[in-house]
Amino acid sequence: MVRRAQIILKAHKGFNNRTIAQTLSINRETVQRWRQRWHDSSDVLCLDQPESAKCPPLKQRILSILHDHPRPGTPPTFEAQQVVRIVALACEPPEQSERPITEWTPKELADEAIKRNIVERISARSVERFLKRSQSSTPS
Repeated sequence: MVRRAQIILKAHKGFNNRTIAQTLSINRETVQRWRQRWHDSSDVLCLDQPESAKCPPLKQRILSILHDHPRPGTPPTFEAQQVVRIVALACEPPEQSERPITEWTPKELADEAIKRNIVERISARSVERFLKRSQSSTPS
């Protein structure tokens, strides 16, 4: 959401797509898509109308434009907050959870996440994917 707002603000200041993309370290197509979406949504903003039941507060109108459209396919099984809690759990020493191990395994993390009611159920493979993703996004 923040990145999308940055695109719109930089575009409003007169920056071109390539400059915005380089500045924000994203691809130019993303900049083009969000600039176009903002442009196409000018009627949703209804800036010439006062706030009313027909025209909600400006912040709400802006957020509705910047929000993701529903995507096809199966909805995510786990919320971002659950993934973050599982990754944080992996940073704790297993002894703190009274586990008789010195290092977490995906299976042990999955069991502990269920025990702590972070999730109802989860596979060791899902835990492993979350951990790999969190490592690849960590700056070196």
